[in-house]
Amino acid sequence: MWTPEHYRRLVRASGWYDLLVAAPFATPWSFMALHGLLQSLHHGLGLPGALPVFEPMHMLLGNLMGSIICVWSVLRIRDPKAVFGRYDAAGRLLFSTWQIYALMHGATPLIAIFLVFELAWGVAQLWPVKSPQLAFRG
Repeated sequence: MWTPEHYRRLVRASGWYDLLVAAPFATPWSFMALHGLLQSLHHGLGLPGALPVFEPMHMLLGNLMGSIICVWSVLRIRDPKAVFGRYDAAGRLLFSTWQIYALMHGATPLIAIFLVFELAWGVAQLWPVKSPQLAFRG
């Protein structure tokens, strides 16, 4: 069970993690650099196939995702409320669902790395938080 203060730290840490992971998706230029890095990693691990070439519409959707995650991350870093942790956990479970769907439909296995972190952060943020009132009961 989390204490309220430890849970706030968890929410803030998840915000920092998301900011670091999502920032490269936020602009077309940083995304292209990330795409090249992931492509090299994909081939370096000997995985079959290749990452898809991103057309302008794909890039737009990736940039929108990266941008909104960065804004959401900064909110949790600056104001790590417990309710934000619960909403973030729900979002992570949804995102994990779509990552599993992508993996089942032939997406690069590199997504599994991100999936592990999404599930770990989601479970951690769903873990119960000790009520401050209970701390003072005999």
